[in-house]
Parts: sequence; C-alpha cells; structure tokens
Amino acid sequence: MSARQCCWATLLTDAQYLPCLAVFFHSLRRHRTRYPLVVMVTESVGPETRSILAQMGCVLRDVAAWGVAVDEDTMAQTRFVNVWTKLRAFELYEYDRVVLVDADMLVTRNMDELMDLSLGPYAIGAGLACTCNPNKIAAYPATWVPENCGYSLRPHPPAPAHLTRDTHHRLNSGLVVLDPDRARAEQIHAYVRDEPERVRRYCFPDQDLLADVFYGVFWPLPWYYNALKTLRRCHADLWDDGEVRNIHFILDKPWNTGARPVGHPDRHLHDVWWDAYRALASEPQQVGLSQDEWVRWIDVHTT
Repeated sequence: MSARQCCWATLLTDAQYLPCLAVFFHSLRRHRTRYPLVVMVTESVGPETRSILAQMGCVLRDVAAWGVAVDEDTMAQTRFVNVWTKLRAFELYEYDRVVLVDADMLVTRNMDELMDLSLGPYAIGAGLACTCNPNKIAAYPATWVPENCGYSLRPHPPAPAHLTRDTHHRLNSGLVVLDPDRARAEQIHAYVRDEPERVRRYCFPDQDLLADVFYGVFWPLPWYYNALKTLRRCHADLWDDGEVRNIHFILDKPWNTGARPVGHPDRHLHDVWWDAYRALASEPQQVGLSQDEWVRWIDVHTT
C-alpha cells in the first residue's frame, strides 16, 4: 500500500447517477481496495443525495462547476455538458495520487497498483480511445475508423513512440491516473483560454482537452483498466474476460436500457452489470443503506 495520500475520484452532478455510483463503489470495496472513493459534488447535488453518499462511505468534496463555451451542434453541448468539471480532480491537492474514474464502471479485479504506478516523465496515464465507431455515430470525427484505432497496434499497450497517427493520441478519460498539481491544473485552464476556437469544436470535451494538453506526454495504460465495452467486439483478439479489471459501460447504460435481447452485442456485459446490481439490491446494507433507502434513492433511477 502506498504511503502517500491516494484516492479514487469521480464526479456526481445529479441523483440519477446514484445506481451506477453505488454499484461501482461496492465493486471497488468488494475487490478490497485500500483507498477511499472521493465523490466530487457540485452545488446542484442536494443535501439528501449528499447524505446518502456519506452514509455509503464515500468522501464528499465540493467543487465548483466548470462550464466551457462550445458550439451548439456538438455532443459537448448536449451529452457531455457537465464533464468539464471532472477535471477538478487535478485540483485535489490534498492527495498525492488520484485515479479519476467515471461512475459508469464495474470493477472486477483489484487495481490498487495504479496508486503506485510510476508515470516517470509522463503527465498522466490513461487508456486509448477506441476510434472504431462500431455504431456508426455520425457526430463522431470522420477519422474515427477501425484502421486508425490505437487498439489495433501491437504490442499492446503501445509505447508512446509508436503512436504515429493523431487518432492514436486520443485517450478515453473514463480512467485517468494523475498527480494533482497546481501547475498542471493551470496548464489545463490556460489551454481553454488560449485555444477557444479549437476547444469549442470538441466532440468529447474533457478527453479531447486532456489529449491536446498532454499530447505526447500521456502514458497509454493496458486496455483492461478501462475496458470499454465495445472492445469486446471491436478488438476480440485483445479482449480476455479473465484479464479485465474494470468494465466501462460507454454509450448506452444498462441501468437506463434494461436487459438487452439475446444476440445483442451488449447483452453479456450488461448482464454482468445487472447481476452486480441485483446482488447489491438484495443486501444494500453492504453500502450502508436500508432496503427502503435503496428503493427510494437507488432503484428509482433504474429502468
């Protein structure tokens, strides 16, 4: 265990995300993490939601919401309007090491080793973005095609010197290993101030910003720490169920869609999430909640 002050950190802006956060937090503890989960909360999070988080055992940290001007026709304006605030994790100066995580994840193996990962000369550690775009989402960049995907590079993870295309330098911000630092936090804010035209056209706000600010100085992590659910079909040669540490439920969320039909590409992994949810729902005291509290605060936000 690291002697430094370390934590997992995530952002919560609305009570509707409590189901995924509860499942993620429990999965961290189930796999015996030794580190706290810090939940960054904005003023939009009400006192009852805060009370539930504290009751579960999360460490609450108030942060100011961070909004950035973006074009109205980008996904940054609609789906990702709140995610800029995730980058307040660089301002958690009371910690030496923070692993920033999205709450739409499920830990399947202990990954505390990330708290002691040496970044060397690199600013952050993160998984690559999968640029295959299997769902053919029209709003994604035209360069997001399988032949440009960094997950096709071998060996994996690729050394930074082998990231030869711009798409190889794109990262997924679902899990980011970072050391809070005032200079780096200011570097991020300065980029937003100095490059407003580029920033306003971002498709994926926080991760595009991190990829630009730390271009050439981010260390690619193995796929299994941020196992994007689409990797299982897009890069089947890389995916191994037995190696996964942490599943990331990008795109459609299991708690919003319900069970997937037989044959659906997301069926297996969504079932894995629902199995974890039902196990916790049957014994919510594992996260400090009564059955009534679970129904009122957690189950109400699922489909």
